[in-house]
Amino acid sequence: MLRSNTYTWELPLLSRAYEAVNSVAIAPESVEELAAEEEMAAAYAHCNELTAQHSRSFHLASALLPAGKREAARALYAFCRISDDTVDELGDEAPAHLEAWRARAMASTVPAGDPVALAWADARTRYQIPGQYAEQLLDGVARDFEQTRYETFEELAAYSYGVASTVGLMSMHIIGFQDEQAIAYAVKLGVALQVTNILRDVGEDWRAGRVYLPQEELAAFGLSEDDLAAGHVDDRWRHFMRFQIARNRRLYEEAWPGIGLLDPDGRMAIAVAAGVYRAILDDIEAHDYDVFNRRAHVSTWGKLRRLPGLWWRSRSFNFRR
Repeated sequence: MLRSNTYTWELPLLSRAYEAVNSVAIAPESVEELAAEEEMAAAYAHCNELTAQHSRSFHLASALLPAGKREAARALYAFCRISDDTVDELGDEAPAHLEAWRARAMASTVPAGDPVALAWADARTRYQIPGQYAEQLLDGVARDFEQTRYETFEELAAYSYGVASTVGLMSMHIIGFQDEQAIAYAVKLGVALQVTNILRDVGEDWRAGRVYLPQEELAAFGLSEDDLAAGHVDDRWRHFMRFQIARNRRLYEEAWPGIGLLDPDGRMAIAVAAGVYRAILDDIEAHDYDVFNRRAHVSTWGKLRRLPGLWWRSRSFNFRR
């Protein structure tokens, strides 16, 4: 059933998400046979270190999960991290490396000597993560090989689904959820999180040759890529960013009730992930929308001081259909 605040750009994304949830989880039958207990523990420890190194926010949020789910969530993060880094860091060889990684990460047998692939194989088998979600993520990150500009927000939302909503949908299977209504909320939250990334990284993306901001919306505020190159904050840019941030916050609010459809022991983790990321928008505002010369962030204290309020909100869900 569609909610009253379902946007037209969501419809194709929801179609993809609902189709994928019934796809077969690719389950390597040989995980337990080929990996000794010590090897598996080392693989999960490697994923934990990778998560701590690259995303303190995700590491903090996943720390609030029970041990088994926490391990699986960090294996999922490591799978996504390797996928993303393969696109960003290997130049002309990246497409071939990504396909090789796809083959290892989605193999029906456990690849030897790859701790991330091993932990990911165990996690996706244990929690029956639909294989099509992982394939959609890999397709999403591969899109950066071919497309560096997005004309409309609808196009940007489709990209965000591939690289972010899919992560939330896979996380749902690790955390556990009450029914498939949760899918629509996870799709929207993923778009919100990815748009926050995009707003934070405008300058960094420009230097990498990419503009994720919708071209038609830049034009509507009298902006062009020359303005991004100049990196100058003026009233046109402020008005543009206020519009972007207002929509982004609305997406967070509309996605929030879906957390109430998750298993109770996982709600706080997702609430913290969403709350900390949303706070990046506050930091952008506090620095006069300058995302050209600094990378907006939330300090450790800023994260910690938000925990009580996020805990209270996550405890007070009263979800209604």
